[in-house]
Amino acid sequence: MSEQRLEQLLIEAMARHLPPSGPSLRLLDVGGRAGAALAGLRDDLDIQPVVASPQSWPVAPDSVDAVAAYACAPEPALLRAALTALRPGGRLILVLADGQPDAAQVETLARAGYVRILVEPGVQMPEPVGVLLRGEKPHTEARKIDRVRQVAERDDARASRYVYLLIEQTPNKPPWTLQPDEVIAWQAVGVAGDAETVLLAFSSLPKAVEFMQPAVLAGRVSGVNKVAKFRWQVVRDWPTPVLLNPTDDILQTNALIWLPVDPQQAETPDE
Repeated sequence: MSEQRLEQLLIEAMARHLPPSGPSLRLLDVGGRAGAALAGLRDDLDIQPVVASPQSWPVAPDSVDAVAAYACAPEPALLRAALTALRPGGRLILVLADGQPDAAQVETLARAGYVRILVEPGVQMPEPVGVLLRGEKPHTEARKIDRVRQVAERDDARASRYVYLLIEQTPNKPPWTLQPDEVIAWQAVGVAGDAETVLLAFSSLPKAVEFMQPAVLAGRVSGVNKVAKFRWQVVRDWPTPVLLNPTDDILQTNALIWLPVDPQQAETPDE
């Protein structure tokens, strides 16, 4: 396999570990190696290349969603600078084309202050090649619902290229476990008011979760087992109008309904 093809596969692996964010995910591309390929995989990325030397990063603290570093060793200065730049819950994603995962790499990230650490082979071809290291900046909120709200507050709906729908999937199982006669069907949450029926949509995954958590706890929504991601231009062409980023009190004054949607039109979900 060529070096160029290996690099593409490793960057594709990095893309699968990008964190949930608002409509635009702000990403630092350390050394400028991964940005172009990542932009080809995701069109919601706001990519800022930075030099591999972190002393000169023109980045405010707590301001980026992810730091991607291709072929950059996890040196202490890099790990410290990335942790400073990341928002709470933001991710460092670092890939090396050589080497193999080991416990020392986990310990390196832990000593630098990262949590939810993952160290695994970069790609399987079918033998494992390279190393992917992922760590998160600790959240400042103890409760998960407060963490979700903290991320959702950064959301600028005007920048959204995607919308997220609350979905009930039947049967509720992964595609590879389906029997030959089973077909996955999706229904999305909407409401029926006095004048019209509208589909409830959200400009980011955190916004969708922020709405859903209190609605589920209050018993206003049940059955949702998926949050699906769609392109705005796809949803705009549907016959049902869309209400973006409603508050959960809409369910107190309007009847919840389920509207069929096509799973084939959805995007790859955020992790």
